[in-house]
Amino acid sequence: MALTGRVPLLGLLGLVAVVLRPLASTVWLWLLLVAILVTVDVLLAPRPRDLDVVRRPTGSVRTGEATESVLVVGNARRRRVRGVLRDAWQPSAGATDNRHPLRLAGHDRALLATPLRPGRRGDLRALGVTIRLLGPLGLAARQRTVDVGGTVRSLPPFASRKHLPSRLARLRDLDGRAAVRVRGQGTEFDSLREYVRGDDVRSIDWRASSRTSTVVVRTWQPERDRRVVLVLDTSRTSAGRVDDVPRLDSAMDAALLLAALASRAGDRIDFVAGDRRVRARLRSSGARDLTGRLQDVMAEIDPVIAEADWTALVGAVQGLGRQRALVVLLTPVEPASIEEGLLAVLPTLTRHHRVVIASVRDPELERMAAQRGTIAEAYDAAAAERELRRRTRTAEVLGRLGVSVIDADAERLPPALADHYLALKARGLL
Repeated sequence: MALTGRVPLLGLLGLVAVVLRPLASTVWLWLLLVAILVTVDVLLAPRPRDLDVVRRPTGSVRTGEATESVLVVGNARRRRVRGVLRDAWQPSAGATDNRHPLRLAGHDRALLATPLRPGRRGDLRALGVTIRLLGPLGLAARQRTVDVGGTVRSLPPFASRKHLPSRLARLRDLDGRAAVRVRGQGTEFDSLREYVRGDDVRSIDWRASSRTSTVVVRTWQPERDRRVVLVLDTSRTSAGRVDDVPRLDSAMDAALLLAALASRAGDRIDFVAGDRRVRARLRSSGARDLTGRLQDVMAEIDPVIAEADWTALVGAVQGLGRQRALVVLLTPVEPASIEEGLLAVLPTLTRHHRVVIASVRDPELERMAAQRGTIAEAYDAAAAERELRRRTRTAEVLGRLGVSVIDADAERLPPALADHYLALKARGLL
């Protein structure tokens, strides 16, 4: 049962009766009258269980984008009902304007839409639908909360997709619309054409030239059907926030851009995420909507406050096949975690694959190193400089092991990783 604002107003109206008949019995009689009216109103109010409430499927939406959840409310009785319905969601779903007035005639139904704007990734759930139906006097209402299941899957935002058109244009220049004349283990024969000044003499096809009156050269194009393995570190280092965005989310953004680009290039994409154990695994198998599938898998991944077991993660990569691949490790270049865990297993990867480490750099280190106006800022700057030098030494060690390191802030990391992929493809190094 719920009382409306009319009950206290009705109680105040009893002051008139008290003024006209200033006795204690007048007060008690008036309160008794109010209680009787409220009881009668509750008894005459429609029952919330007589309403049929069904939620339509909401689907998926990128984090930060707007969607809505629609309830279908039907009145199974002939009697007219009026009241309020509240569609409650967990706070991170970003539900607004979720209190809906109800006015349904007999055997009528209504569609009630609740706007949602998810603030984090994952499956965000409805907490319940509360129905409050008023009695004929409007003094009281019957109230009931029913469990109407509802879920909206909040996907990674993929803000870096704005860089995809320009990288696809560069890919088309590499991929056959403009013939690429390069040599190397990562290229395949495309066609023959007449030699022009400036061509690499190593591309001359002497056997074909002997059959014509001109010199003929071979043209090459980047190979397709290469393998790209994305390894997402979900350990404690990925839980840190850079400019109020989790490192894990920024790494996902870079992985999505590279996956979208590589799939358009005809390459196969494999994905592994984990920390102490493998949390998610996806094989492309030539899937068209690879980016959508990858976002769906990433939606449920959260960082774990534990060290990464790189032996297990490298084993998962090896289990995907022994064919040479571009292995992209999306993990912060944190000297302690790299030296204690990753360095020991890197030779196993570099022996068979080309390895790239993509790290989200914290620009706060550069800002701290540049501010030295006070004694406290000078100490902070010294600590920042020391950390930057450690990161530089770690990157140099990784480079000597044959690992390419891309260390950039969250905004620049996705295009930088995509450009590195295109450069490898152009040089025939995949």
